[in-house]
Amino acid sequence: MNSIVTKKIFVVCTLILLALSSHAMATPMPDFTLPSAVDGKDISSKDFKGKVLLVTFFATWCPPCRQEIPSLIQLQKDLAAKGFSVLGLSLDEGDADLVNELVEQDKINYPVLMADNEVVTGFGGVTGIPTSFLISHEGKMVRTYAGYVPHELLKEDIEKIIPHEEKKIEKPKKTKETAKIVKTDKVSK
Repeated sequence: MNSIVTKKIFVVCTLILLALSSHAMATPMPDFTLPSAVDGKDISSKDFKGKVLLVTFFATWCPPCRQEIPSLIQLQKDLAAKGFSVLGLSLDEGDADLVNELVEQDKINYPVLMADNEVVTGFGGVTGIPTSFLISHEGKMVRTYAGYVPHELLKEDIEKIIPHEEKKIEKPKKTKETAKIVKTDKVSK
């Protein structure tokens, strides 16, 4: 009898934890405006409204961050047309020139901004790098990745939340043949 009660308590606690964690992860992405590492122009989180985003905190001196860059470039290349963007947020304090050199050297094809403490706090804190946040097209944080993440896992997760356009069923154009079909159907009823 005790084992049945224990199992029920375990199941209830697990369900509560799952509900709380999914609610916590469905929080909105914080609003921010940060300078581009490339040209210094301000870019706002609002510029990405309606897109699925992978927001990645990184630094030029971080080996796993550098290892992840080719994967991020490929994701941007493969999925940008579907309403997706990678957004790199550099934690290299005040060294935009160094970050710009990395962007040029690695031919990074996605926006790279200079992060500040406020944006780090807005995302709930970053305890290690790389840390990435998957953001839905509705602007909700749906998943967090700590450390290097394999390309296939990222791509699979991103493709799951990219909104798929529903195919519209077109009505047939009225021609002499479709008019005959319609008339025939009416007659045979």
